[in-house]
Amino acid sequence: MRTPLRLAATLATVLLLLLSPAHVAAASNPYTKTPVSGSLGRYDVSAVYVAGVSSGGYMVTQLQVAYSARIRGAAVFAAGPYYCAQNNVAQALYGCGDNRYPTNLSSLTAYTRTWASYGWVDGVGNLSGQPVYVFHGGNDTTVKRSVTDDLVRYYQHFGASVQYDSGSAAGHAWVTPYGTVGCTVTAAPFLNDCGTDPQGAFLRKLLGSVAAPNTGPLGGTLVRFSQDTYAVNGWANGLSMDSSGFAYVPASCAAGQSCRLLVALHGCLQGHGRVGTAFVDRANLNQYADTNRLLVLYPQATTSTANPNGCWDWWGYLGATNYPIKGGAQVETIMNMVRRLDG
Repeated sequence: MRTPLRLAATLATVLLLLLSPAHVAAASNPYTKTPVSGSLGRYDVSAVYVAGVSSGGYMVTQLQVAYSARIRGAAVFAAGPYYCAQNNVAQALYGCGDNRYPTNLSSLTAYTRTWASYGWVDGVGNLSGQPVYVFHGGNDTTVKRSVTDDLVRYYQHFGASVQYDSGSAAGHAWVTPYGTVGCTVTAAPFLNDCGTDPQGAFLRKLLGSVAAPNTGPLGGTLVRFSQDTYAVNGWANGLSMDSSGFAYVPASCAAGQSCRLLVALHGCLQGHGRVGTAFVDRANLNQYADTNRLLVLYPQATTSTANPNGCWDWWGYLGATNYPIKGGAQVETIMNMVRRLDG
């Protein structure tokens, strides 16, 4: 039997745990949603946008440039310009992460125009006026500031409307109020809390205006679906993509209201096989989705012999040179998911 003194000590310990910052954050920010196995549905989608970090940021540029007639805007965290790697892993490392090699920006814009004339990517005129949000953290040494500066210049070359957020002290990461890593650090799961809300900023840029996010229990459904269904070869693992992907469906979208679609792409070492649903749960997108009629698609890359860190293919590791254009295996697999969702 516990003495009053021991009982009081036990209660004090419990109170300290309950009132600890981590517990209070978890209690006041019920951001998680248990995935439900299912399939992607068809919805009334009025517009498609893309957002991503690191390798996911590079994949964002590939999707947007290849399908600029369909994709209306983009948010890119910690990445560089379209086709920066030019099908060369050394260039990817030393010119598109580090800045020991040049990005060859004039060549990248020339490739884009030439490929548009061939029909390999949509016409570059579609990029003119498109909203683009670019984020670079001051402590990001994985992708150097000059590389992201050239991403901004690439978009500006084609007349996009760019908002450049370069004032944060963040490391190489997706910055989110639900981050588990300190702002300046570069460490798994690469979800950094800097006391800011870049998602609100980029959604305002892309959508024009947004309602405040849902900070209570999420009201939508998180669907876990088979990516094999949409893989161009019928086998997602063969494309260094996970067998499962995720989609967050707000109740308003499920009820048939007109919604917009955001494709959200994790970075290297940040897919489901590495960190579970950390990116899906903590990206601070489902909260905005609930209050802004926004579907969120979370495709998943995974590790393979050629891709041990589970990155998206932005330098040609799958062995095909068409990776950044229409017909590229991962580009088309993701677009097959988009086509399904928007009917």
